[in-house]
Amino acid sequence: MHEKIRAGSLSRTRRILRAAAIESQTGVAAMNAGLKTHWEPQPAGAAWVSQIVEEYCSRNSVLRDFAGLLATHTGTRLTDWIDHLEVCTADGLPDAGFTLAADGWYEHSGALLPPVRVSGRRILVLRVDSVSDFAVTCSHRFPIEVTGRAGDLLRTAWIDPSAEAEVHFGVIERIGCSIRHAAPALNAPEKQQLQELREQLRLRPRQFDTHEAAFQSLSQLLSSAIRTVGRDIVCDVFFAGERAFWQGRNHAAQVQYMRQAALGLGWGNHDHHTYRSSRVCFAPMIALFEQLGFTCRERFYPGHNAGWGAQVLEHPICPVVIFADVDLTADELAGDFAHQPLAPSRALGTIGLWCGLHGEALFSAGMHHLECQFSFAAARQQLADLGVGSMKPFTDFPFLRQCFTEPERWPVHESRLQQLLSEGLISADQAAAFRTTGAPGSHLEILERNDGYRGFNQTGITEIIQRTDPRLVQTAH
Repeated sequence: MHEKIRAGSLSRTRRILRAAAIESQTGVAAMNAGLKTHWEPQPAGAAWVSQIVEEYCSRNSVLRDFAGLLATHTGTRLTDWIDHLEVCTADGLPDAGFTLAADGWYEHSGALLPPVRVSGRRILVLRVDSVSDFAVTCSHRFPIEVTGRAGDLLRTAWIDPSAEAEVHFGVIERIGCSIRHAAPALNAPEKQQLQELREQLRLRPRQFDTHEAAFQSLSQLLSSAIRTVGRDIVCDVFFAGERAFWQGRNHAAQVQYMRQAALGLGWGNHDHHTYRSSRVCFAPMIALFEQLGFTCRERFYPGHNAGWGAQVLEHPICPVVIFADVDLTADELAGDFAHQPLAPSRALGTIGLWCGLHGEALFSAGMHHLECQFSFAAARQQLADLGVGSMKPFTDFPFLRQCFTEPERWPVHESRLQQLLSEGLISADQAAAFRTTGAPGSHLEILERNDGYRGFNQTGITEIIQRTDPRLVQTAH
């Protein structure tokens, strides 16, 4: 049920990482000075988590059965959903790379693995979008006990609860709070404010005459919301709305969401949110994410000929990671392109053209893709059986596998075509083709992470960005 460490896989992994580092090292060291960019697989930590999960499944038949439902109904694994673990002793944790934090939780700073608390009990908790949705969907399968009230920032549902159970299995809904700290208690008026905020962010304006007006409007909305309910809550609610908007424009997302919603899970397995930006909007977009509390993690530019760069951002409280990409030139790689304004370019790369055709991902277009964690082969096959195809994988390592679903083709508004034509950024033939058949819009990305690996494949991403260039796809179409 859980992936084992294979003989020789670690040495192969190291060879892959060395090769990737050599291929993309030109200029990267200078640009990433002072930033940790070289994530490595952490097989010892992942093996410890896998061992605990297998032990807990052997002690709790409901948990074991639910793992089977995840595999057959969603193409995912238990480890793709774990929010946190509790164990009886700390045996094996230090040797696996976990360290004891000041708050009493064990964490692995080099890996994408759940935090662990030594509590004297065996507890496994999965992350879901809504405890209420989970309870109403799964109550016919097993007894469920929900804790917390409607509108609370943290709620749990315990499956087949019993004080005598060897392993306690539950799901958790967290809104802008961490399991490692007490969640603020909201009174009735504050819960009403939160509900109104959720509506405001889901229905926020996305069409503007100028970029300046767009960023001013959204920044003011977020500032007001942060003053009302707090930054972390706003962040969580904001990205729930972003996922909903993206899902509304992508058939593959709708199919997979239906599968996950059948178990009451929502998008609790999301890995990262990808935003494409034009050059002039990139720094303002990063500033807005920082307004929500995000910090810049690694940034990279995979070689002089790639034509693009990316900034990865992560939130300290909400389990949200952003992958923000933009067209870049070789002479910009040494700068802090996330914070320094970028001038418009006389030619458009893949990302700039996508924004020119569809708009900014932060506004009218919505996210380019949401990447979620799956059992790679199972998810691809199950979606294919439902008529959702996927593109050729652009990463196929033991520790990381990735592919896009086939692109959702969007119509292109005539005003955007005329703007691109007037600036000489597309040809008349290209405009005619886009006018007739549209252009690639968004995807669902299917990802499988193993060995706790939390990084990205720079070379593979360059390949898929080039492969999804609207001009090339249009020619093939």
